[in-house]
Amino acid sequence: MTEDVLTLTEGAIGRIRLSRPKAIHALTRDMCSAMIAALLDWREDAAIEAVIIDHAEGRGFCAGGDVVMLAKSGESDGAQARAFFHEEYRLNHLLFSFMKPTIAFMDGITMGGGVGISQPARYRIATENTRFAMPETSIGLFPDVGGGWYLSRLPGRIGQYLALTGARLDGAECLALGLATHYLPAASLAEVKARIAADPQGIEAILCQASLPAPEARIEANREAIDRLFASEDYEEILAALEADGSEWAQAQLATLRTKSPQACKVSLRLLYDGARVQDFAHEMRQEYAVAARVVQRNDFVEGVRALLIDKDNAPRWSPATPEGVSDHLIDQIFAPMPEGEEWTPLAL
Repeated sequence: MTEDVLTLTEGAIGRIRLSRPKAIHALTRDMCSAMIAALLDWREDAAIEAVIIDHAEGRGFCAGGDVVMLAKSGESDGAQARAFFHEEYRLNHLLFSFMKPTIAFMDGITMGGGVGISQPARYRIATENTRFAMPETSIGLFPDVGGGWYLSRLPGRIGQYLALTGARLDGAECLALGLATHYLPAASLAEVKARIAADPQGIEAILCQASLPAPEARIEANREAIDRLFASEDYEEILAALEADGSEWAQAQLATLRTKSPQACKVSLRLLYDGARVQDFAHEMRQEYAVAARVVQRNDFVEGVRALLIDKDNAPRWSPATPEGVSDHLIDQIFAPMPEGEEWTPLAL
């Protein structure tokens, strides 16, 4: 077990509390394993009626996964990285298929791996502190942990926009897009959790009573531009559309995309295209595992983590360096099924 996640019960409630504040609760393999063990116990325990997922202290819910470890593994044989992804995706799938009500409190930073453990929840609580993003293209990765499923099901082309640019959403935007089910003031969360623990049958009513009208969702002002300029499944065509558009907003998005890994952007577009057509979440996770197992050992992920998180020179040397250099053949190789016996497998449910 690990001290980085607390698993406990309060009456008829199971509690998962992320407790790695210095890393904004970024997930390790041991944390994923601890959460899986608790969820499997509570799944079979008739006395547990619902599960709350939150963080114990600090300024964010969960900033993602331990990408520095992943990059160091990717530089060698990648075995440790594959083991992490395999366990994390099992956790994601277990939460997605969990029959008892789950409530995730996305108070503060909710990115990457944090999205993977909050989006499967039946109730997803945003606050004025929520900062939601899938910023993986900045480090040569892609929006995994089910991102191909969740982002591809957002309205219009918002999922593609978020996957490519890594744009951050606030709590009101999360509510408007369906990424959150309720918008609560952060100051009320402790009381709300206590009320749920005392009356797990009343979760819906408790959350509705505590909810506030959310501020206007800022992303709505750009919905038309997003749907028009990010309409293509071809990355070069998206860049051309942004270049041809004279608006300040389009030029800002273009400048953002110029900093991202071209390989990661093409992988992300393909992931969402395929994910929209998948009807089984286990199939989605199997595909994402195959992609992650390969991407983690390619130049762009190792280089992206070096540039942004280790050396912090913010000058990644992407390879291929241009979108045109990322061939369809390369993307097909990255998306190929894993060899027999090396595939991702869900827990027996």
